[in-house]
Amino acid sequence: MRILVTTGPTREPIDPVRFITNASSGRMGVAVAGQAAGAGHAVTLLAGPGVDLRDLPAGVERVDFVSVADLKTALHERSPACDALVMAAAVGDFQVANRLARKIPRSGGPISLRLVPTEDLLASLAPLKRPDQVVIAFAVEDGPADAIQAKARREMKAKSADYVVVNRPEAMSASESDACILGPRETILPWAVRPKDTLAAEIVRTLERVKK
Repeated sequence: MRILVTTGPTREPIDPVRFITNASSGRMGVAVAGQAAGAGHAVTLLAGPGVDLRDLPAGVERVDFVSVADLKTALHERSPACDALVMAAAVGDFQVANRLARKIPRSGGPISLRLVPTEDLLASLAPLKRPDQVVIAFAVEDGPADAIQAKARREMKAKSADYVVVNRPEAMSASESDACILGPRETILPWAVRPKDTLAAEIVRTLERVKK
């Protein structure tokens, strides 16, 4: 199986030396890539800035990205050829509308930044998805489990994903994840705190069951 995995954060520039980002370490996507490669699949990993790739198995193709626009380009180039997409990257929800071309001097005093929403990359891929492709989305949500799961399933349907891994915010940069895997109607993997390698193995097994 040809598996495309995204991982890590995006960065959106404020000026040439500053940016906004998020707390993603990229461990989840690296773990998925490792488990998939270990199971004999052909894996391409799209990795955001700062992701530790020292444990990435030999044979995994690595493609780096920085911004949401970079990741969109990489996804649109590579997703048509994959059998499965695991969208574990923490894609930033906002970018700076008034990005400055020169470094902002501290001596200039307070500044105001206007943030505007970024494009929903998974939704942008929906028109390109083949009937035989499998897409696993990721969501970071907080609140009651029932409400979280209902929202995740709505978004899964809207973005043409087949499954969604729902994480609590505490999973960001952690070695464990309080998470579940949801299908359109059923729960594939119940809520529990698991090492990310264990969760990654469950994700790969889910893909293998579907693609038999």
